[in-house]
Amino acid sequence: MPTLVDRIEAAANRRGTGGITFVGNGIEIRRGWDELHHEAKAVAAALQARGVGVGSHVAILGPTSHNLVVTVQAVWLTGATLVLLPLPMRLGSIEEFVTQTRVRIRHADIDLLLVDADLAPFLDVQPDDPPSERLGHLTADAVGYRRPDVDPTVLASMQFTSGSTADPKGVMLPHGTCCANLDAIVAAAGVDFANDVMVSWLPLYHDMGLVGFLMLPMTLGLELVLGAPQDFLAAPGRWMEWVSSHKGTITAGPNFSWVLAARALKRSDSLDLSHLRIALNGAEPVDPTTVAQFVDAAAPHGFDARAVYPAFGMAELVIGGTFPEPLSGLRTDAVHRLTLEAERYAAPADDPLARTTRHLAFLGRPVPGLEIRIVDPETGHVLSDREVGELQIRGTSVTPGYYERPDVNAQVFVDGWFRTGDLAYTVDGQMVMCGRIKDMIIVGGRNVFPDEIERAVGEVPGVRAGNVIVFGVDGRQGKQSLTVVAEIKGADTTTIRDAISIRVRHTVGVPAKHIALTQPGSLPKTSSGKLQRSLCKQQFETGALLRVAELEELGEIS
Repeated sequence: MPTLVDRIEAAANRRGTGGITFVGNGIEIRRGWDELHHEAKAVAAALQARGVGVGSHVAILGPTSHNLVVTVQAVWLTGATLVLLPLPMRLGSIEEFVTQTRVRIRHADIDLLLVDADLAPFLDVQPDDPPSERLGHLTADAVGYRRPDVDPTVLASMQFTSGSTADPKGVMLPHGTCCANLDAIVAAAGVDFANDVMVSWLPLYHDMGLVGFLMLPMTLGLELVLGAPQDFLAAPGRWMEWVSSHKGTITAGPNFSWVLAARALKRSDSLDLSHLRIALNGAEPVDPTTVAQFVDAAAPHGFDARAVYPAFGMAELVIGGTFPEPLSGLRTDAVHRLTLEAERYAAPADDPLARTTRHLAFLGRPVPGLEIRIVDPETGHVLSDREVGELQIRGTSVTPGYYERPDVNAQVFVDGWFRTGDLAYTVDGQMVMCGRIKDMIIVGGRNVFPDEIERAVGEVPGVRAGNVIVFGVDGRQGKQSLTVVAEIKGADTTTIRDAISIRVRHTVGVPAKHIALTQPGSLPKTSSGKLQRSLCKQQFETGALLRVAELEELGEIS
């Protein structure tokens, strides 16, 4: 069984077949994978001189850059385990960022920390911290590098999930497991080594960025165009400009990024998006409306709607879970909302345009080497097509577990199956995601899914789209009620609140009992930008949530 070291070397030896182009702020720097490999061996030699080798845990904290990518490869070349640490989401979250970073470093048993010079002062080194070096300052002669003997069972990476600060879970990803998923992605997506050009701005500390858009091209010698998240967020139009100028064929982003891309395209000059064959939408629930808006905005630029690629993945699978057939486009399942919520059964809707119809994206079939099943989370009974239950997965690219968390591992593995905690169903072998079990709200005997309400509220004038959180609050006799927390950009809070109330009732037929309007940037998010419902609920219940108006309890809306 191969390792990442084997594949990195093989890709570097195929001279002239691929490389990485760093883009951003009008500057482009390209390195062939053979050139970057020579640089990485020099850094690896310096790491080895500091005692880093198989079994070592090396953490890296720094922005997307040439230095970061070289150092990532260097860590793998030593046989050490890579722990890529998240960057702060916003300036106001520096204190939280420092706390989370320290917790991750401690839980991952880090032996050496490589940190960007601009971020180092925030960490305020403590006596019990591991040794640290400045990122990019390690130098040695590449001839001093000694190739280690790396077994496929050795951990290549430890990817922390976006859970609570006090309870981090490090996903263990051995070399063999990573290679199995890379092979599965290549097969499922029909990767063309000679012609595909990957384009990404995704954060490298997130699994979709690290595995899908760095590990994959680096170990297979594919052409990669890499920008930084902050450059995309500062000017979302750059993403499609990079795709156009480099004739990108494969790119990806979470649902919110396609919203930003669609808006930017409406203001863009003529671009060439005709080469895109995979425009992957993942990491967040896929919103068919968002997809339609992007397709409409991108069509004048030559985009083929069949390139839309809704997929499912997670760090516990390395990244790739279920993929559709390339160039099959977005397909949705129109189901009856009340039957789905009350009976946990995805009954096909009689009228696709009715208010009682919910449209859910098909997310493809398991990639090679993986199997999925849907199980009743209470009884453990395996369910049939269209019956909604917990998604469970087993196969060649499933993590062996969470680092030093036997308590959690005992809960998430059942007879070799990994319990994802996601609610889903299947139709003829294709998977459809409904939501997270822990996020589901039980109101009047119905299982209400928050993401549908969040998208609907995000369309209310004055509400910041993509910055809405919905959760349930327990009341008397265990009954739950809907609570909506929304960031707003308007001053007329009464009008916005009333509009939210109407929209919630119109969407799911249930009133929102509580509505909290918050300032922009106040909702808690993970390091990858996902909204944190559980933390937001905790802040709401403890009074820690920052509001622009006093919380108001609402009655029935006529």
